[in-house]
Amino acid sequence: MLTSITCTLMRGGTSKGLYFHERDLPKDPAVRNRVLLAAFGSPDVRQIDGVGGAHPLTSKVAILRKSVLSHADVDYLFLQVVVDKAEVSDSQNCGNILAGVGPWAIEQGLVSIAGATTPVRIHMVNTGGIAVAHVATPNGAVEYEGDARIDGVPGTAAAVPLEFLDVAGSSCGALLPTGEVRDRVAGVEVTCIDNGMPVVLLRASDFDLAGDESPAQLEANAALTARIEQIRRELGPRMKLGDVLQKTVPKMCLISPPRRGGSLTTRTFIPHRVHESIGVLGAVSVATACVVPGSVAAGIAQLNAAGESQRVEVEHPTGFFTVDMQVQTEGAEIRVRRSALLRTARKLMSGEVFVPAQVWQR
Repeated sequence: MLTSITCTLMRGGTSKGLYFHERDLPKDPAVRNRVLLAAFGSPDVRQIDGVGGAHPLTSKVAILRKSVLSHADVDYLFLQVVVDKAEVSDSQNCGNILAGVGPWAIEQGLVSIAGATTPVRIHMVNTGGIAVAHVATPNGAVEYEGDARIDGVPGTAAAVPLEFLDVAGSSCGALLPTGEVRDRVAGVEVTCIDNGMPVVLLRASDFDLAGDESPAQLEANAALTARIEQIRRELGPRMKLGDVLQKTVPKMCLISPPRRGGSLTTRTFIPHRVHESIGVLGAVSVATACVVPGSVAAGIAQLNAAGESQRVEVEHPTGFFTVDMQVQTEGAEIRVRRSALLRTARKLMSGEVFVPAQVWQR
């Protein structure tokens, strides 16, 4: 016998996943994770017996509810369903899937429409940060169609501006988790940063790379991937993340000078596949590093203006990611005042996903 679970399949930014109301899933996290693995068809590289898309970017989950916090509208728990392992991780946020949270919350009655645009205050449960999604709601309904374009997604859609409030150090406890702007590990200089996503920035040139190699080329370089993973594991404890062998953070980002008029070029390990673009919160952390004096990114990034407010154009394999930053530096203290960017989302399907009943009952 199969058990049905109400959900919505949505594209959020350059990712895709299932959006659930918390009440529709098992309360026990272990049972819930078994249910999600069965729903997506993991572990299997094709996810053929489930709705997963056989890639980390299309094997994601948002679990939502009315917020328990007075300063938020909705609580958002992100889960990464691993494609080829029986593993579900809550060790990070996902800013792409976040883009669909506001529209979903409005359509599910968790947030009331406030006019032509409805702000949705989202408590990101994984790290405790708050994001505000500004959702287009003309004529009293969510509007998905529009003229906003984001790299990595064909066509256009309604813009979903996202503003991140006080997310610095949300996973590691500090914007610079090691206490240093630069660290040396395994013979290379790195900058470890957490402004919503723990990221390690490394110069591509230190690995004898140009920095504009394709994701497939980088993934096929076994010596490179092994070295990157060695550095990641060594830095995990120093970033207050503990043993990261079974974790999806920190992300490892190779940086190099811009090729197409942006601020810098990136190639991001997430952590074992190379992202076809770059994650939302990963881009925010990279952009933040660009405006931190003395970081490895600051020595490479080409910025258009000086001062507290900066627009950082992060180049990635399929285009650009624009992040508006406001950072204040007072002596050795660095304070992130504002991080904002634009995403889009689209509802793809709503209904029920079916899993074997014994998975739920076991």
